[in-house]
Amino acid sequence: MRIVARVAAVAGWFLLYAPLHLLHKLTGRPSPWPRRFLRGATRALGVRARIHGEPAGRHTLLLPNHVSWLDILILGGATGCAFVSKDQLGHGFVHWLADQNDTIYVRREHVKGAKDQAIALARALERERPVAMFPEGTVGPGTALLPFRSTLLEAANYAAKDVVLRPVVIDYGAEAAAIAWYQEPVLDNIKRVLGRKGRLDVDVHLLDPLDRSGDRKQLAAEARAAIGSALGFTTDRPSPIGAAR
Repeated sequence: MRIVARVAAVAGWFLLYAPLHLLHKLTGRPSPWPRRFLRGATRALGVRARIHGEPAGRHTLLLPNHVSWLDILILGGATGCAFVSKDQLGHGFVHWLADQNDTIYVRREHVKGAKDQAIALARALERERPVAMFPEGTVGPGTALLPFRSTLLEAANYAAKDVVLRPVVIDYGAEAAAIAWYQEPVLDNIKRVLGRKGRLDVDVHLLDPLDRSGDRKQLAAEARAAIGSALGFTTDRPSPIGAAR
């Protein structure tokens, strides 16, 4: 019953905000409704996010750690950011939802097209909203960081605007390992997370911008070190996706 109640609450927010969003799109102006939906959905799922640090401004590339599908709701609701995502999201409705939030799609296996993907990300960073990219490339175990991929950080150099790179810490505290969507079937994780008892408190720390003087690999290493330090991680686990490129 807990799962049904939470899904129903999220559906209620969607039914309320989706028509308003679609009508707003007719004006040609950026819609505030995706962010409001993500914020409402976060609370409907029993998650309370506490935001720390200076708000993310325009032309900002956010580099958060990745633990759960909840990260999307939490970070999108907190910052109003668009996301970089793999181009295959499964169900068409999920893809449609991502489109409404101006998602930038990439093909991770398409190495030869990395420059074109970085340029596409650069164009998104020239707009008025921040963009979030999970540099681990997939969800981690919650108890350690996977290697950070650096290829798309080149977007900061292609953008016509002065792009700010900011590491972001999504901290589930003692619940991180239990929440983590790591080597677990999608539906099993969703049911387990939706069925959990009580409130889930999450701290989101928007860290200071990185010094842009380093190359992309240095920037990835610095972002990873800053996030790891904030989370108190001292050891690494091997990555299921291989070394960073």
